[in-house]
Amino acid sequence: MAEFVPTTFIDLGLIDYVKAWAFQEDIFNRNLKAKVTGTSTSNYLIFCEHNHVYTLGKSGIESNLLVNNRQLKELGVSFYKTNRGGDITYHGPGQIVGYPLLDLEQFGLGVKSYIHLLEEGIILSLRHFGLTGERMDGATGVWLDVQDPPKVRKICAIGVKASRHLTMHGFALNVNTDLSFFKLINPCGFTDKAVTSLEKELGVKQDYSLVNQVVKKSLAEVFGFLF
Repeated sequence: MAEFVPTTFIDLGLIDYVKAWAFQEDIFNRNLKAKVTGTSTSNYLIFCEHNHVYTLGKSGIESNLLVNNRQLKELGVSFYKTNRGGDITYHGPGQIVGYPLLDLEQFGLGVKSYIHLLEEGIILSLRHFGLTGERMDGATGVWLDVQDPPKVRKICAIGVKASRHLTMHGFALNVNTDLSFFKLINPCGFTDKAVTSLEKELGVKQDYSLVNQVVKKSLAEVFGFLF
């Protein structure tokens, strides 16, 4: 991995999922064109929050959405099939959604090592708040109490797209997230795993801006981002 790689940080704030997706696609396609023509690519780290939405990865199973279109409309929740990996997840206010749009060649990374570092950045962030995040065999993301199956719970989901060493989509860290929305899906395809948040684990609503800065700093540390 390179020691420092120039990276542009953008915080889009609260934004509809499709608008953020289009924003990503524009950057991704510009980087793809640069790859094809042999010109320089650019790296971005985008943070945002989304309005209530369920998203299904390209290998996901739609039956993991446990409500119908009428119920979604009544709840004010959108649903989109996306081009990321993974199954179904929820995004909503109080959750940090991170979209790294990177040229992995500039970082000396493959896709597996890239996902490993995403997880590492979240694990490092959780440590700041006194929580021990872990990886779980056979599942991406960051979990708590992995060694105690009845208690294991997910605090951060990860689902990415990578093509020609270019990435998009990313991670979703539950900070002050309304976890009741996860009860209407089989999160990431699991029927026997709970979902949690910083607020739930620490027993008090968290300073979202502070968590945002901690995650940004942790990711910069593990990847070598130069903002």
